[in-house]
Amino acid sequence: MKQFRFRALVTLESWSLAGRGQDSRRLDPSATHALMIHAWRADLPSCSKSFPAAISRDDGRPLAPGRGQVVTIAVADDEVPLFLAPGRPFTIWGRGSGHGIISRRVFTDSGPS
Repeated sequence: MKQFRFRALVTLESWSLAGRGQDSRRLDPSATHALMIHAWRADLPSCSKSFPAAISRDDGRPLAPGRGQVVTIAVADDEVPLFLAPGRPFTIWGRGSGHGIISRRVFTDSGPS
């Protein structure tokens, strides 16, 4: 399976760190967080799929619910390009819920991620 990386603007409506002894309003800034991304196909809006994903911030600040923040999302699934692309919305769930929109796909020096 190929891994794809995207930059996105996300807003977390809620987030829970229950059982970890941390403030539920803030996340560990050094961590990558596992969650699910739910998206719809542009050519078939009735077709949707959920993808396991990792989300992280490059600026070192913690993720926080209630405001938009720029993140990098990594997803490993060959079908990702059918569902995620610049301008495409998605929802987030895992330890909480949220939504976002893809701003661009991330490329590396050796080619597409």
